[in-house]
Amino acid sequence: MARRAVERELSRERILEAARHLFITKGYRAISMRSIGQHLGYSHGSLYYHFKEKAELFYAIVMKDFNDLNDLLLEISGKSPCDGVSKLEQLMLEFVRFGLDNPYQYEIMFMIRDEELLSYCRSEQGRCFEMFAMLVRQYLLEENYSEEERRTVPLTLFLSLHGFISYYIQDRIGFDEIKPAALTHIKVLCRSLYSRV
Repeated sequence: MARRAVERELSRERILEAARHLFITKGYRAISMRSIGQHLGYSHGSLYYHFKEKAELFYAIVMKDFNDLNDLLLEISGKSPCDGVSKLEQLMLEFVRFGLDNPYQYEIMFMIRDEELLSYCRSEQGRCFEMFAMLVRQYLLEENYSEEERRTVPLTLFLSLHGFISYYIQDRIGFDEIKPAALTHIKVLCRSLYSRV
């Protein structure tokens, strides 16, 4: 097969998916471009057509995953809530869904412990939190919450959702299996907000 045909067949998306899985299951340091190529059935040279080095590949994964989550949050914020939940509850429910239905992505985005890799994630984590916080603050502003509440509540909600996802993600439980528990968790979080209005 000609080199150009192989390079077209081996897409960036396939490389990102394989590398994401290997980084989580084997660890970033244990994986090389060669091992990613072998996992895909290609020479590591084919990967260099798309990425200059492993760090660039990792950063591409981080950027794609955070962009996907940010796009989802924006999309949800523009939709009317359904199933008897508020707009805020719908936003939080979709955040939990993303984490549980995309465990490898979520682990790289929020749970990686390697200091070198954290440097790739920190700014994107901050950008993602700011998007989440902005959407929560919009809801709180519409409901006449105080400036102090609009400042502090988003972080409390974000950390609580992260804790919920972190607890269930280790068992690879999908969102549909855990949706009733997720909804209960979110309703409890919001109960104190609603009782204040």
